[in-house]
Amino acid sequence: MFEPTSADYLVLGAGIAGLSFALDAAERGTVTVLCKGDAGVSNTAWAQGGIAAVWDDEDTIAAHVTDTLVAGAHLADEQLVRSILREGPPAVRELIGRGVGFDRDDGGEHDLTREGGHSARRVLHAGDMTGAAIQRALLDRVREHDRIQLIEQAVAIDFITERKVARHVAKRSLGIKGHEAMRRYGVAGPEGWMPHTPDRCLGAYVLDATTGGVKAYQAGATLLATGGAGKVYLYTSNPDLATGDGMAMAYRAGAVLANMEFVQFHPTCLFHRGAKTFLVSEALRGEGGILRLPDGTPFMDTVHPMGSLAPRDIVAREIDAQIKRHGLDCVFLDMSHLDADFVRSRFAGIHARLSPLGIDIATDPIPVVPAAHYFCGGVQVAADGATAIRGLFAAGEVTCTGLHGANRLASNSLLEGAVFARRAAIAAGQYVATGGEARPAVPDWDAGDARDPDELVVIAHTWDEIRRLMWNYVGIVRTDRRLQRALDRVALIRREISEFYWDFTLSRDLVELRNVAMVAELVIRAALGRRESRGLHYNLDCPELDDEHWRHDTVLRRPW
Repeated sequence: MFEPTSADYLVLGAGIAGLSFALDAAERGTVTVLCKGDAGVSNTAWAQGGIAAVWDDEDTIAAHVTDTLVAGAHLADEQLVRSILREGPPAVRELIGRGVGFDRDDGGEHDLTREGGHSARRVLHAGDMTGAAIQRALLDRVREHDRIQLIEQAVAIDFITERKVARHVAKRSLGIKGHEAMRRYGVAGPEGWMPHTPDRCLGAYVLDATTGGVKAYQAGATLLATGGAGKVYLYTSNPDLATGDGMAMAYRAGAVLANMEFVQFHPTCLFHRGAKTFLVSEALRGEGGILRLPDGTPFMDTVHPMGSLAPRDIVAREIDAQIKRHGLDCVFLDMSHLDADFVRSRFAGIHARLSPLGIDIATDPIPVVPAAHYFCGGVQVAADGATAIRGLFAAGEVTCTGLHGANRLASNSLLEGAVFARRAAIAAGQYVATGGEARPAVPDWDAGDARDPDELVVIAHTWDEIRRLMWNYVGIVRTDRRLQRALDRVALIRREISEFYWDFTLSRDLVELRNVAMVAELVIRAALGRRESRGLHYNLDCPELDDEHWRHDTVLRRPW
């Protein structure tokens, strides 16, 4: 086996995008895949509904494009949308070839379901745990491959870039110890240190969560596939690892981020005081589930022609309004009018999860509330997955590709991850093969005078404060006043975290806290900057859609 700290390709993240890229890249060279936790845990593994692709002869790419553009409030890039959706069926066939078993009907054809915003049945699924089936199959293929090394409990801290290496050299020449240069001069350093040219990614500094040691992982090309940032909010459908690490790392390194204000709140997450937040798949509504008030009154039919199957932004906003209007804890998703055996078998995973809580999904109303679910914004990439930093590519939820616009159409996310993984692998392969750039010597991680923290409660308290702040002030419905208050407080929190970060030895919690605070600030800044209401961003102080002035991306980039 090869040395994992020096490979042709480095992959951060082990969901559908990272694992698919690794399998493609391994045809061209050696690959190291880093997982922040256990390899089986990712946003992909938690995906329930399925993957959207035109699979039926009666469906069309044009219809899928229209549904995507409408759901995205016409902010998506139509040309890009069309190209991705054309690549959808081949991407699904590749997943099948890698061992993913999507459900079939009695005639042997793939069983297709429908979700919110879709005009046709085009969602392939594996029961109601599609993501887990994809994760298992891809992990099996990765573990079998002799050119891929999979390393768990590896927490990426920051990218290694030419600018960072140059700063280290300059710091040494000036005799500045540890991270004192960061305190004095910030990222760019004093005038004259850093060339104002496009930077190049050389790999990443990575914390071994089991030993506390930090290693430099170098590569000819790096793929960022770390997923989303649902844990920025108090209530989320995401696993605990979704702390926006890749977004924060990319921003610190100088990449462009776009549309961070568009945070999708899934309309139907389980509300139960005895259970952690659990996603109740949109596919239940796709099969006929109806959203009702506690007295049984349906409330979506008067809001949108698609009723309970309206796009997610509309459903989440209406549930939020009903909860506030009537002083409710939740609303209810009702499946009791459908065949009970069908409901229990079609949604076996959800049925098994809710039964111990005393809820039979076939007969009992399911208590649901919205929760943070998916980031439609992220690291801006070209059509081949390239970022603004040479040698750094990105795919999956961490990105802003132009597919989702202001609101993601259900089940387009797994599709995007698969398509962009293949595109990025091709582009990264060309970059590695033709780059020919000599790599500078990469310095070891410099811990400076950091010491073990004496008050870990500071991390836990600050984490909780950020997430509550974001939930209360930067949620489904926003105002200028709430957003400004949130920005002021997060700016202060980030200064406090910075002091703590450079004073104490690193842990996964501290790395994640730093990133959560960074992403929170980016969301707030983007939300304050967009002076309209579109898709997932609804501001009571500017409630109208403004195509004339705001039909474009909101772009953020770190000033040097």
